[in-house]
Amino acid sequence: MRLLLVLLAAVAGAAVADDPAPRRPTLFVIGDSTVKTGTRGQQGWGDPLVALFDPARIKVENHAIGGRSSRTFITEGRWDKVLAAAKPGDFVLIQFGHNDGGPLDDPARARGSLRGTGDESKEIDNPITKKKEVVHTYGWYMRKYVADARAKGMTPIIVAPIPHCPQKQVKKGDVEPNRYVGWAEEVAKAEKVPFVNLNKLVMARYAELSPAEIKAKYFTPADNTHTSPGGAALNAACVAAGIRALADCPLKDDLRPEGK
Repeated sequence: MRLLLVLLAAVAGAAVADDPAPRRPTLFVIGDSTVKTGTRGQQGWGDPLVALFDPARIKVENHAIGGRSSRTFITEGRWDKVLAAAKPGDFVLIQFGHNDGGPLDDPARARGSLRGTGDESKEIDNPITKKKEVVHTYGWYMRKYVADARAKGMTPIIVAPIPHCPQKQVKKGDVEPNRYVGWAEEVAKAEKVPFVNLNKLVMARYAELSPAEIKAKYFTPADNTHTSPGGAALNAACVAAGIRALADCPLKDDLRPEGK
């Protein structure tokens, strides 16, 4: 009898040892060049964000790409690739808005979306694809990301666009007057998804600094939109802070302890 119990225990132990390790969830990050860019001297916040998460708990993939809008990240098939790789229990951070204000049918980019969050649409002849395309509002595309992510069992988190380099002194409580920040928040509230007001969080960190100091520390000489590695690190820290403040969002448990 004793021998039988020993044999059963050994078999049970071998079965446990053969069990694969629990799958780590993946955090997908999507957005434009303020999230990821290949331009020398510039960096988006999605890259330094990776180091703020515990790799033993979660895998972070930055799928953002410069020049894309809420519309073109979908129409180019990039969102479909994220969805194909996604599994239930994964997360996605969604930040768009910087490139949505352009023309709908610009022959060089054709990346703009209609203003607002309604259901309006407009059919155009896309000069790049040479095909007809129905263009929707910024809010429509953002809602599509949310719906598609949920259908895959993912947790979508909307992130407000980062602020441009301020041109005047920033005071505590100031928020950049950016319609896309308001529209992103409007979609998040309507769809009942977590929202990180990155614009507000970053502006709070700019308070008490002069515009010249902010430009030198956090932006590149090229323009007032793209951040330097220092700016990317600041923005990533603000994203992490925003995630920590989310109620009932398990993603915050996957962050490294602050200061580590």
